[in-house]
Amino acid sequence: MPASTRKSAYLTGLTQGTPFLLIIVPFALLFGVVATEAGLALPEVMGFSVVVVAGAAQFSAVQLMAENAHAAVIILTALAVNMRMAMYSASLTPYLGPAPLWQRALVAYSLFDQTYAVAHARYEARPEMGVAERIAFYAGAATPLLPTWYGMTLVGALVGRSIPPEFALDFALPITFLAMVAPALRTPAHVAAAGSSVALALVFAGLPYNLGLMIAAVAGMAVGAEIERRMGAR
Repeated sequence: MPASTRKSAYLTGLTQGTPFLLIIVPFALLFGVVATEAGLALPEVMGFSVVVVAGAAQFSAVQLMAENAHAAVIILTALAVNMRMAMYSASLTPYLGPAPLWQRALVAYSLFDQTYAVAHARYEARPEMGVAERIAFYAGAATPLLPTWYGMTLVGALVGRSIPPEFALDFALPITFLAMVAPALRTPAHVAAAGSSVALALVFAGLPYNLGLMIAAVAGMAVGAEIERRMGAR
């Protein structure tokens, strides 16, 4: 694979990943604020962001910590929220599986919603890309996002309490997932899974420890799988 091709793939990834800064900045700021208000010290907040690198799971865990939930509940909830990473990994394996182990390890560390969304869309649109080119594209997409996640978490932890409430940083959470999910609703099974999970999440919103979210997620996947099975049987 010529170096110029890898360089152009990297620059393309950089270009396509950069717009996600509009989401990452308020998302990371908000996590820094929430984690600090939950009682975590600055090293704990930064350790959480650097080691875990999973925004939604981090928010769920911090919320449960603030509610003094049992450690087992916190861990199980974070794992359940992060189960989507297993699906992301399985989805990227056909494209990146032949890459060296160290490269796959770095991809795994930097795998989160935004890098997955931009990389998977690119790989599907350009199936002729080689493995080295795909890795370069992925690295380009992650380059602006990871340092920003760390840096803005630090800013949120240090000065978050001085940010006026009218800034409403929590808008970043729903926007992140709407931007990712909407383009993926390409079949009736996808729509049924998304619709049923949203409906059930609202129905079970009052359950403690975010149990309603987990029930809705599992039920949504079951509905989508059943719709797909029935359509395939026709």
